[in-house]
Amino acid sequence: MSSKSNGNIITEPQATSTLVETGEVPVGKSARDEETEMRAMRAEKFTGYEGLKLVNLPKPAVSDGRVLLRVTAAGVTPLEHTILSGHFPLAKAPLILGSEGAGVVEEGGGTDFPAGSRVMFTGTYGVFEDGAYSEWLAVPKENLCLIPEGVDDVSAAGIPVAYLTAQVALTLAGFRAGKTVLAPAIGGSVGNAVTQLARASGAKHAMSSTTNHAKAEQARALGFHEVIDTSSEKLGDGVRRITGGYGADIVIDGVGGEVFSEALATLAPGGSLTTLGYSAGRKTTIDVTDLIWKQASITSFILFAQPQAAWADAWNTIVALLQSGAIKPIVANTFPLAEAAHALRYLVEGRPFGRVVLTI
Repeated sequence: MSSKSNGNIITEPQATSTLVETGEVPVGKSARDEETEMRAMRAEKFTGYEGLKLVNLPKPAVSDGRVLLRVTAAGVTPLEHTILSGHFPLAKAPLILGSEGAGVVEEGGGTDFPAGSRVMFTGTYGVFEDGAYSEWLAVPKENLCLIPEGVDDVSAAGIPVAYLTAQVALTLAGFRAGKTVLAPAIGGSVGNAVTQLARASGAKHAMSSTTNHAKAEQARALGFHEVIDTSSEKLGDGVRRITGGYGADIVIDGVGGEVFSEALATLAPGGSLTTLGYSAGRKTTIDVTDLIWKQASITSFILFAQPQAAWADAWNTIVALLQSGAIKPIVANTFPLAEAAHALRYLVEGRPFGRVVLTI
């Protein structure tokens, strides 16, 4: 089997959609009891793609102030690959993956989220507790946000992690209208979200980058006109060209590796770099004079360490911009729940422009 998108064919891992016996609910019955059971893609072991299995499990019950959701779509993120590869020691198998998604409230939402409400959500699901790669999930109210009209469930499923990360990180970095912002990797979730949010909020320059010429052309076709194609121009040269030699007031880097050090060198005097990802590598070498002479700074960021008030403020901004059409999430491809391993491989190895989403 293969999945095709943007002209690239990605060979997919095999045997991910076979139902296995879980010990919780017998599998192989003539008809699944839809009232008490659900399907989920669970990592039985953290051994790579083959560790994901389609299983039947008991449907979660509403308790402890949680809201029961019928999950309609789940965002696929690099974090799931990190966990599935055994590189996130805090996660323990067996574990249903998926830290974000969209769904419909079944019960427990009260007047804030009445039954039938369409919501998007994120939290420590798929890391410290079972996650969104499932038909049902019980979610605390504080992790929910109503989906604005005009935003479909597939698009909404890929919004929470990227856009909350981008908005809160920009706020903490002191963003305001007129600032220059750089967020490498225009095709990635955080890079794209930062670029869209900064541009919509009045940045003087909202810059990004890509190592792929085809992606640079795709970005320009989508209206991103300050994207640096590092296959033909160095990142620093591109930033100087766009800003007239000024540099970036704020860098939000979700890439790491050599990109981190290159992005650090683009900072304007008094600028700051926020590091929050390492898809290109966990280690790099920096020139400390990029900090000292410019009186610049580096800070780290973890979304789930931020206070609830910061999430609420960020959601208010994001929803308003979604409603106005100033920002629009980009989805590269969708896969059915049973093909979660294929979706992860496509994300990691295919490196698409936009989000990958499971439909449930």
